[in-house]
Amino acid sequence: MPRNRVALSLFWRTFFLLAVLLAGGVFAWTQTFRALEAEPRAAQAAQQIASLVNLARAVLTTVDGINRVALVKSMSDPDSIKLTPREPSDQWVSYEVDRFTRATGEALRARLGPDTLVASSVNGTRGLWVGFTLDKDPYWVLADATRLAPMATSTWLSWVGIALLATVLGSAAVARLINQPLRDLSSATSRIRGGEYDSRLDESTLTSEIREVNMGFNRMARELAKVEEDRAVMLAGISHDLRTPLARLRLETEMSVQDEEARRYMASDIAQLDAIIDKFMDYARPGQVKLVPVSLAALVEREMTSFRDPGQIRIESTVSPQTRVLADETELSRVLQNLFENSRRYGRSGPDQIAEVRVSESRHAGGVTLTVRDFGSGVDPAKLNQIATPFYRGDTARTAATGAGLGLAIVDKAIQRMGGQLELLNASGGGLMVNIRLKKAP
Repeated sequence: MPRNRVALSLFWRTFFLLAVLLAGGVFAWTQTFRALEAEPRAAQAAQQIASLVNLARAVLTTVDGINRVALVKSMSDPDSIKLTPREPSDQWVSYEVDRFTRATGEALRARLGPDTLVASSVNGTRGLWVGFTLDKDPYWVLADATRLAPMATSTWLSWVGIALLATVLGSAAVARLINQPLRDLSSATSRIRGGEYDSRLDESTLTSEIREVNMGFNRMARELAKVEEDRAVMLAGISHDLRTPLARLRLETEMSVQDEEARRYMASDIAQLDAIIDKFMDYARPGQVKLVPVSLAALVEREMTSFRDPGQIRIESTVSPQTRVLADETELSRVLQNLFENSRRYGRSGPDQIAEVRVSESRHAGGVTLTVRDFGSGVDPAKLNQIATPFYRGDTARTAATGAGLGLAIVDKAIQRMGGQLELLNASGGGLMVNIRLKKAP
């Protein structure tokens, strides 16, 4: 059976797309805000620094050169602003290294003059150093660097993290809200498939499209319930109306037909008709099943006892007595009956040979695979996917015998009702191999 490709559920697909969209919006918003915030912040900070420098310049202008040294010392305050002469030997590092600092430098030069220097370090002392000239005397002003510091990276990361967290939570909530009607529809569909035709969806939802879908689904469920009810009544009538005359025919045949061989053939035909009715009833049986732990070995052994005719079939089982599966015992018994009967009819290696059947099991994660194999002529590979179709008959020896054409269809339907999987394939050494995957009982 082909495996389905791994795919995201609709919820995760919607969540992923919304999260990518909103996260992209948060990132774009962050970059835009930083770009728009840089220039006004630089201009504002430059204006404050320029005011301090102009104030220092104005104070220095009021005194002569002799008293400026004493004034400079008195204005030095390491906690806020520091005024010091600029020496030719001073080693300084330019402050303008990125967009924000270049904008700051240009704003300071626009206010203080083109010869203004802006440094981030002078003689190894880091800070915001602004150099200016007064009466050919150069000076440095060390201002508070925090005035020009952009918003800290940690602050940005905190806000971006909060925005992304809100994006994820919002995306999950929106995706859940969008997919809730589809999830309800999927759940109701699964219940309908399981035979619960009374499943109904909310027809009062505010979304018009969903409301129309729910109303259509409810109408379909009501019609299916009516069809199922009519089918049950019809099948009960067919069973009663056909079996009563069949029983009278059998009785009259045994009493009135004198020819022993003719009587035997007529009784065989009547028995075959009765068996075909049983097949129809089995295939049309309602879908409700109750899964309980079932001993697989005991069930196989019990069904083997009804096929112990050594002239027609020989069954060998290697199923472990400890193996237990979750199944409906009646349904699983019906599955084994049909498989053994199918092997008895079509699983012979030759016309006069005995049908050899082997039943085995293998365990895998969370489940058990029961294998029923015969050693007949097998099935045309092109028809393997069709032999479980109701009433399908191929042109090989496997359909040479008479029957209803429902044996493997009944098996397939019963396995589906129990939540299992059916696999049909030709064995490497010849014959048909049927694999039944069931859940392992706890």
